[in-house]
This record gives sequence, C-alpha cells and structure tokens, in this order.
Amino acid sequence: MNNDWRLTNQMNYLHKKALKKQAFKVYKEGWEHEHCEFCAERIDKNTQVAYSSENNYHWICEKCYEDFKDMFEWTVEE
Repeated sequence: MNNDWRLTNQMNYLHKKALKKQAFKVYKEGWEHEHCEFCAERIDKNTQVAYSSENNYHWICEKCYEDFKDMFEWTVEE
C-alpha cells in the first residue's frame, strides 16, 4: 500500500485527523466542488457522501477513505 500512486504527502496533514462523513459543503463562496485528496475524484453536490476535514477544506472520497483509514488512523463523526 505504501507504493500506491495516490499517496503523496497527505500523511503530513491528514494523519490521525478527525473527519466528518457528510454531503458536500462548500469551503469558500464561489467554489462548487472539491477533489479527493488522494485520487482527485470530483466531489460536489451530486456526490452521495464523502469525508471532510473539520473545516471542510480537505475532502476524501469513499473509496480512498476505505483504502487508507487504517494507515491514517482517522476518527469519524457522522
């Protein structure tokens, strides 16, 4: 898993972070979507559910969340 193409420097800012499982919420007025921090999948109002940092700045799609949840030791608020 450490050789996964999706892993860059996310460990520096997402390790052991509390995440929120939720529908997409805009971080900054005028923005209509975000991208998964790992695979760059588009996350927007049509995305069922994704995981975000507490301030809604960093977003993680469901697949990447499942793939990396143990490595990154996330806790989740629903």
